Amino acid sequence: MPTREEVYEKVKDTLIDALSLDDDEVTPEATLVGDLGAESIDFLDIVFRLEKNFDVKIPRGELFPENLASADSGYVADGKVTEEGVAMMREKMPHADIDAFADDPKVENIQDLFTVEMVVKFVESKLG
Repeated sequence: MPTREEVYEKVKDTLIDALSLDDDEVTPEATLVGDLGAESIDFLDIVFRLEKNFDVKIPRGELFPENLASADSGYVADGKVTEEGVAMMREKMPHADIDAFADDPKVENIQDLFTVEMVVKFVESKLG
């Protein structure tokens, strides 16, 4: 099993390739959307590259759950994710820092959960 540092370096290289970034732009805390400029179409490419680079299978929606905050999900009220929604996110995204999100569960903050560190933890869980 690779070390956390080895997983991080491979994830970093994957993101640099997928998003055409410079080496110094990718840090553990960087958010994929806000800091690194990823768009939803990039998430598919990132998942594909992670599968190839780590030889793992990542089911659709597992790393980047879809429709978490869509109006018809039943998990959103007044632009915020409900307590039920936060509980569901904890279950579906154990690799993400849901505690920080739960302090200010605005829908637009969901994208901030997708950090480089979250991807590293996710890959580690797949390799374990």
